[in-house]
Amino acid sequence: MSYLERKQVNGRTYLSFVKKISFMKKIVVIKKHIGLDSNIISKKKYLLDNLESISNEELNFRKKFLEDIIQILSYNKGLPEKIEFKAIKINNFIEGKQCQSIVDTEFAKEFIFNSNNIEGSKIPPERVREIIDKGDTKYMDRNEVREVQNSIIAFEYLKKSFKFNTNSIKRIYHILTKNLLREGKSMYPKGFKKEPNIVGNSPTTAPEKVEEELKTLLDWYKQQRNNLHPLLLAFEFHLRFERIHPFLDGNGRTGRLIMNKILMNSDYPPIIVYKDNKQGYFNSIASSSEGKLKKYCQFMLEQADKSYDYLLSVIRKY
Repeated sequence: MSYLERKQVNGRTYLSFVKKISFMKKIVVIKKHIGLDSNIISKKKYLLDNLESISNEELNFRKKFLEDIIQILSYNKGLPEKIEFKAIKINNFIEGKQCQSIVDTEFAKEFIFNSNNIEGSKIPPERVREIIDKGDTKYMDRNEVREVQNSIIAFEYLKKSFKFNTNSIKRIYHILTKNLLREGKSMYPKGFKKEPNIVGNSPTTAPEKVEEELKTLLDWYKQQRNNLHPLLLAFEFHLRFERIHPFLDGNGRTGRLIMNKILMNSDYPPIIVYKDNKQGYFNSIASSSEGKLKKYCQFMLEQADKSYDYLLSVIRKY
């Protein structure tokens, strides 16, 4: 967060813009001298008037943390840096325009539509927006309406109450699937899977080992959250979660939410995996089992790039 600092010199009050940045256990302070105090100068105005230069200065600080992982993340060396800059710019824009709630709402509309459609929902985007804006819609498939309503509650739970433990993972799955029918009109089962499931041609964790492997994953997250770059941490957690596939169904929706929690905990805007890129998403996850982590990370960065362009367009309209 940033603020205006006032300092008295020879009876006069001078202003400076100050932004303290904490990233991966390192802290840097950006300080810009403005001049004599004036009623027309505010933190918001200064931040928005100098958005590019302040964002670039923060990028210069954060770039060095990318150096060691660029070869893991992307075939395009410029893409991770591009994502960093857009993430920084979005956060500065939101602080300057004080539009976090609007951005959250508009993000939820795109995220829920795309996330649910990846899993087979056919509800059109305008109906999803109507549900989020008004609470309901006259769309005929009430199961899909409930799916959207559940997703709204799950997203709020994610932001406010989710913890990195098995109870929270079970809880967010329960919220997402409450009172929903699967294909074949059966209800979503409660709790972790009790029978094996296969994703594509790849087996997932056996039911009797789910809790053990989830605990291992959560321990890995806690050990790495201050050491591994947030982008790689979020992407790799999602990949490991999907390999476990702890529930009989609903794993993708659950996993994408948790991935975004990791990003948000590190001050990155959340991302959308777009339904139009569904097959690429599945292919990138499948290829990672063959040791091709870069292909998967490249795909996720491309989705982040697309998501951040969307968020920037939302903010510019505000």
